[in-house]
Amino acid sequence: MAVSSLPSPYGIGTLGKAAYEFADFLKDAGQDYWQMLPLGPTSYGDSPYQSFSAYAGNPYYIDPELLAADGLLTKKECRACDWGGDPRNVDYGKIYESRFGLLRKAFKRGWERDSAEVAAFAAENARWLPDYALYMACKRHFGMRAWTEWPEDIRLREEKALAQYRTLLAEDVSFFVYVQYLFFKQWNALRDYVHQLGIRIIGDLPIYVAMDSADVWAEPQFFQLDDKLVPKAVSGVPPDYFCADGQLWGNPLYDWDAMRDDGFGWWIRRIDGAGKLFDVLRIDHFRGLESYWAVPYGDTTAKNGQWVKGPGMDLIDRLKGWFPQIEFIAEDLGYPTPGVAQLLHDSGWPGMKVLEF
Repeated sequence: MAVSSLPSPYGIGTLGKAAYEFADFLKDAGQDYWQMLPLGPTSYGDSPYQSFSAYAGNPYYIDPELLAADGLLTKKECRACDWGGDPRNVDYGKIYESRFGLLRKAFKRGWERDSAEVAAFAAENARWLPDYALYMACKRHFGMRAWTEWPEDIRLREEKALAQYRTLLAEDVSFFVYVQYLFFKQWNALRDYVHQLGIRIIGDLPIYVAMDSADVWAEPQFFQLDDKLVPKAVSGVPPDYFCADGQLWGNPLYDWDAMRDDGFGWWIRRIDGAGKLFDVLRIDHFRGLESYWAVPYGDTTAKNGQWVKGPGMDLIDRLKGWFPQIEFIAEDLGYPTPGVAQLLHDSGWPGMKVLEF
C-alpha cells in the first residue's frame, strides 16, 4: 500500500489518520509487514522512482490535520485549498500549487517555536540535509529548472557560488529544512505506532537516482559523467516481449570503480538513510548489481545499449557487513541469467515470486 494511495481529503494519501487506520487493519488481518513505495519527493512525472533526493521525504505526505493539531495551521486553511475534485486520482498539478503555500504558513509559525528540535534534526542529518535544502532553494530560484541548466558556477558547485546562494536564498533553505523536519516528525510517530502493533515496514530502494537530484549534484564524482557533468551513458533495459525498443530510463549510471575506491561510502550512507525509514529494504532491479544495461547518452531508445559488469558481491558483502540489523529483499524479476541467479544465491537474500503476471 503506497502512502499516496491512502484515502485523504487532501488530494493524496498522507501520514495522518488513514495511515494509522491501515496499520490497525493490518494488525486485525494478522499481517506482519506493510510494504510501500519509495517515500522521496517526486520530480519529473511524479514517479516515486524519480526523486529529488535519496534521503528526503515527500512534502505531499505531510498531513495537514496533524499540522493543525500542532497549532501550525487552522482547519479552515487546510480546507480552503483546491486539492483536485477526483477522489480516485491524484491531481499533482493542484497539489503542487497548494501544498507548498500551506507548508510555508506552517514554517513561518513554527520555525522559531521549534528551533531547538529543528537544530537537533539538522545535526542528525548533516550529511545530506544542507545539500538537499540548498538544491531545492536553487531550483525554486531558477524556475524549477534541472540543476544541469543552472549558471555554471553553482552547477559546478564552486565554493564562492555555494556561499553566495546560501546567503541569497537563506529563507528558502530554512524552509526546506523545516519541511523535512515536519515529514520525519510525522513519519517517526507513524513508524513507532506500526512497530507497537508488531508490524514491520518493507521499503523500496530504487536502484538508480534521478539525474536532476541533490544526490548527483552534490557528488557527481560517483557517476558516469564527463568534465561538463553530462552523462556518458544512461540506464535502461534491453528490448523484450513487452517493448521492442527496450526501456530508456535515462538515469545516470554509477561509476562503480570510483565507488569501490571509496569503499562504497556513497551506498553505505544511502542505506543508512533508508534504514531510518524502513525495517526491510527491497533492492529494486537487483540484476543491475550483476550486470547493467548502459545506453549511449542521447539515444532515443534503449536498443543500442550493452551489458556492463556491476559490482556484484563486493557491494553486497560491504552492505551486509555494515548493516546486519537490516534485512534485504532482492527484486530479481526479469532476465534471470545464470550470473544473476548465482549472485542471488551468494547474497543469501530472498528473491521474489510473482504468482500471477
